[in-house]
Amino acid sequence: MTPTAIAVIGAGPAGLMAAETLAAAGLAVTVHDRMPSPGRKLLIAGRGGLNLTHSEPLERFLSRYGPARARLEPALRAFPPTALTEWAEGLGQPLFTGTSGRIFPRALKASPLLRAWLARLAGQGVTLRFRHRWEGWDEAGALRLATPEGPLTLRPAATLLALGGASWPRLGSDGAWTRFFPEAVTPLRPANCGFLCAWSEVFLRRFEGQPLKRIALEFRGQRVRGEALVTATGLEGGALYALSAPLREAIAAEGSATPTLDLRPDDPPAALAARLDGPRGGLSLANHLRRAGLAPIAIGLVQEALHGGATQPLSRLVKALPLRLTGTAPIERAISTAGGLRWDGVDEHLMLRGRPGTFIAGEMLDWEAPTGGYLLQACFSTGVAAAHGIIRHLRG
Repeated sequence: MTPTAIAVIGAGPAGLMAAETLAAAGLAVTVHDRMPSPGRKLLIAGRGGLNLTHSEPLERFLSRYGPARARLEPALRAFPPTALTEWAEGLGQPLFTGTSGRIFPRALKASPLLRAWLARLAGQGVTLRFRHRWEGWDEAGALRLATPEGPLTLRPAATLLALGGASWPRLGSDGAWTRFFPEAVTPLRPANCGFLCAWSEVFLRRFEGQPLKRIALEFRGQRVRGEALVTATGLEGGALYALSAPLREAIAAEGSATPTLDLRPDDPPAALAARLDGPRGGLSLANHLRRAGLAPIAIGLVQEALHGGATQPLSRLVKALPLRLTGTAPIERAISTAGGLRWDGVDEHLMLRGRPGTFIAGEMLDWEAPTGGYLLQACFSTGVAAAHGIIRHLRG
């Protein structure tokens, strides 16, 4: 008997994980992707070591998904971080847990894992078709794809859409799918992104491209420690990414956001005040700050604030330097996206309402999470969940 044919649109983590789950259930799966090869964004993530997931307790892990937790939780509990680590090790990819609790392959890159995964999929009989762009549905409800050989129409028994968000569009996820859901999509916005800040020419000339290490950033009661990088247009880096959602929403509502930067988070305020707020004799401001332990880039930021009209004592500026952010960096440069298909557009099995047999997974859905393994974990977990939804749907 010929296995039931399933079409998966999108060869990223969510689509490939769904394909594996479906094939393991005995279904015939074809994966279609508009790019010439699979997993391109996964490979880019591998340049940073491929942070697959996180080792923290599950309850705390689930809290990282904010307002989307309730809808993502069933998928994350059904395929939690422990299941993802077992899956990766089953592909012959040993893992390790870093000091931050993040989990990485020992190879610290994605290519060995992706090669082993594609070999497994081939062994399961999964077919991959590239340069196949999904173009919605025709009048009869069939899938329309544009291929190098010309238009293609498909009528699979079920379809899984895993087309990603809109960050790094050159890697495949360009957000073009949103035009097929004009009334059901929360607009895509940058997440885990950099922000715009107006630097002086003097500061940029000296410090563009330089890192800010061992800092803390605070905004409306949330404080994170990490690093940042000065760019030509502002700042990017882990400290900004962790606060990107509240910063982005504040800018959208008020036109700007002003977090405070602690340049010496390990120094008690009183100790800094004793070193900085008294007379400095014949020392220049830069030398006075240098003697207090500030790096040149931190000194530059304090001088920027003073030239911008700041009147706080030096110790206060060092511990809570205001940064006026006026916008987000372009979505094309963001690590991930917020927004997507609204949750009321799918049922509890991730089936698209109004179109039985079509399921959604990954970043197409309306959720966001910080970096740290949470992004990939949710993509893998929703891929598994959507595949089980398809199996349930086919079995009636």
